[in-house]
Amino acid sequence: MSIEINNESGVEVDEAALVRLSSYALDFLHVHPDADLAIVLVDEAAMEQLHVQWMDEPGPTDVLSFPMDELRPGNEDELTPAGLLGDIVLCPQVAIEQAKSAGHSTQDELQLLTAHGILHLLGFDHAEPDEEREMFGLQRDILVGYAHSQRRR
Repeated sequence: MSIEINNESGVEVDEAALVRLSSYALDFLHVHPDADLAIVLVDEAAMEQLHVQWMDEPGPTDVLSFPMDELRPGNEDELTPAGLLGDIVLCPQVAIEQAKSAGHSTQDELQLLTAHGILHLLGFDHAEPDEEREMFGLQRDILVGYAHSQRRR
């Protein structure tokens, strides 16, 4: 599995932890080991530009996902095909503020946003109540499973 991180944000981030979480999430979702994922961390100005360009919404946001090969999760019997999963763009400055409001660490917030972004790359959405329940349930399962796996290390 190729997971590439490029931190252009100017904020120090535990990139190795984001790679471990991403790897865990992709395994959890039965994504082929030859799938490629890119994570880019950008500052608020760059995120605002992307947010306006792609979502037609003002201001910076926390995470944007750009799927490439429109891969979908596999299952225990069949992995998703190999291919380009896509790019996740994170804004640590926005994550810092959200973490303060949520009462957890910035790293926890970045991990939540990474899991969220991966689910979007795999076709999940939260526009409708049923979709939101499914997506946020999977997000929670990934984060709890990952945290448990890290305690065993």
